[in-house]
Amino acid sequence: MKYNDFTNIMSEPRANRYLFACNGNQRNALTLYRKNLKLSQEFFTVISCFEIALRNKIDVYYSSIFGDDWLKFCADDPSIFNNKLCFNTKNIIYSTIKNLDINYSHNKLVAELGFGFWRYLFANNQFRKGRQGLLNIFPLKPKSNKDKQYNHTYIFNKLASINNLRNRIAHHEPICFENNVSKIDTYNSREQYKSIILLFNWMNIDSVSLLYGLDKIEQICNEIDNLRI
Repeated sequence: MKYNDFTNIMSEPRANRYLFACNGNQRNALTLYRKNLKLSQEFFTVISCFEIALRNKIDVYYSSIFGDDWLKFCADDPSIFNNKLCFNTKNIIYSTIKNLDINYSHNKLVAELGFGFWRYLFANNQFRKGRQGLLNIFPLKPKSNKDKQYNHTYIFNKLASINNLRNRIAHHEPICFENNVSKIDTYNSREQYKSIILLFNWMNIDSVSLLYGLDKIEQICNEIDNLRI
């Protein structure tokens, strides 16, 4: 495709970010755009696998504490989520149950709740109301020390960064640039990838086997970085 045709389809402001990053080289700009799309595709697959694994670990843990229908139970119980400290969590559960209507089941409810919901179970209020044991889903997590606290806040922040990347991809935003600058830089993407693999390992999940044939993130990051001039 000619660059002018590309800009007519994708818009000049959007295309110009890639052109600027490639110092005006139109061929490289088109290549960068395509590789960014490929990187986004790879990431979305990996994040999807991670999200499913995370929510299933949480589901198994809380089911052992509160029962098989724990989400509805916790939304109804004033000592857990049915209070002003966990107002949004309760409302998300109620709203999702209402939308499912006659199709409601606990498993369908688990599948419908988004990444942000699961992340917020590690927020201060939700974590404490959930009896402060949710970190047990990470049996290989290091112990906290005087230099670093591997607590629920640490996990919450890790998940927040992964969720932000997921949202950028979902809104078709580039993930091949330095933050807020049209400069080729895959550092943030690489860091989020490392976090995902780290958390997989802490959950005692063999990420290499799980993602076999699906994960080319580091390869594509290298290809993107090689477009720097």
